[in-house]
Amino acid sequence: MVESPSPNKCATWTTGIQTDAIIISRLSSVLQKWLISKKLNHTYAPPASLSKILETPASRKESACGVIYGSANVKTPEKKSLQVPSGLYSTQNKHFGSRDEDVSGGRPLSETGIGEICPMDEGGYEDIEVGVSKLSLTSRPSSVDAHTWDPFLALLAACGQSAPLTLLEILSKYCEPQTIAKVGEGTFGEAFKVGENVFKIVPFDGDLRVNGEIQKKSEELLEEVILSGTLNSLRAHEGHLLNSCSTFIQTMDMRVCQGHYDASLLKAWEDWDGKHGSENDHPKEFPEKQCYVVFVQEHGGKDLESFVLLNFNEAKSLLAQITLALAVSEAAYEFEHRDLHWGNILLRRKGLDTVQFTLEGNEIHVRTYGLLVSIIDFTLSRINTGEDILFLDLSSDPELFEGPKGDKQSDTYRKMRDVTGEFWEGSFPKTNVLWLQYLVDILLLKKSYERTSKDERDLRSLKKRLNSYGSAREATSDVFFSDLFVIFQH
Repeated sequence: MVESPSPNKCATWTTGIQTDAIIISRLSSVLQKWLISKKLNHTYAPPASLSKILETPASRKESACGVIYGSANVKTPEKKSLQVPSGLYSTQNKHFGSRDEDVSGGRPLSETGIGEICPMDEGGYEDIEVGVSKLSLTSRPSSVDAHTWDPFLALLAACGQSAPLTLLEILSKYCEPQTIAKVGEGTFGEAFKVGENVFKIVPFDGDLRVNGEIQKKSEELLEEVILSGTLNSLRAHEGHLLNSCSTFIQTMDMRVCQGHYDASLLKAWEDWDGKHGSENDHPKEFPEKQCYVVFVQEHGGKDLESFVLLNFNEAKSLLAQITLALAVSEAAYEFEHRDLHWGNILLRRKGLDTVQFTLEGNEIHVRTYGLLVSIIDFTLSRINTGEDILFLDLSSDPELFEGPKGDKQSDTYRKMRDVTGEFWEGSFPKTNVLWLQYLVDILLLKKSYERTSKDERDLRSLKKRLNSYGSAREATSDVFFSDLFVIFQH
């Protein structure tokens, strides 16, 4: 029995030597959801702070990008760009308060300048959390014409920039360029280990096809930047959050770059190609005007499919960390992952005895046995930001539910359909429980590690008890986790 991959994945990332393997997350679409909702419901509007950027006139791009990035490279979306048959939606919350303060002082962005809306430091940067907070999905809505905004300028502003950097400029902030090593590749880009981080480099808006595919557009990268900020907000800031965890993959920085691939990256790419045989086109082909978004992410490790678990304690901690992370995200955002297969769970070993979570104000420490978990890929996820409900209408992809019977992943999609009644906008935290049951099956049937017959009975008993839980929050009370959680009530 072979587990099937996620449906309709835009890219498949492959890795070579397992010690350097890295899986790249594909974040779900926010901007496309807005565009489709705009087409279907003309009363819908994006958040006010995002609207400030969306209202940017097209003429602004030349002053932001200089001579290299010409007007031919950035185009205001034509009407046909709204015709995206992906089933993505955003539902506007009907209870609006007063509008947020106008960060531009009442002037249009063309007069204000990106630097004033997104203040830069001396190096031309803005702290990424500050920049993303101005684009928060929970900002108040305002009206905007979908045909008047410049997505490239919006992307620059979201990354706290007034003009693109070179790749060498961002690389040099994190390590000596000669130490860079390629660790993975995908249809739409490359992944490099840079210092202690992973750089995901995605070309966009160019005419050159990337590995046979049309390059991504500015608006597609903009939504990924915005959603990354929302997910990062689950990380605790000085202990003030009622719900926090560090299990969802962290993006530390995001930058727009332009120019030829740097020589250090080309050497790292060629070293990888010599050892593993790259399936991608050589990046030396990118022209001088090529633009990229660089996502600087934590190194989450290897996926559960390829990671070698040592013993039952590691398996228990894996389940405990995922269950509690889902519980935290349920409490904070009514979050449902809806695609938590073994390729979307990253694992690494680190010398920590426990990892901290905060659930509804209660501090919880989970025993790790040296194993840390990261959750990635939110393409099918559902989230309530407080102002918007973002979700994917899975009914638009009937093939998702047509996988072979007995395949644990395919069966889980069908169970989700039964639980939701195909009302994918709604909150059904039971879907998180279904994926926990899937993971128990994976640990029983697909993974080899040191365990006893009693350990296997405990896993089967857990799977049976999960039937009675309506959410990951409820599942945290299960006796299976009792010796893993240390709770400090406030």
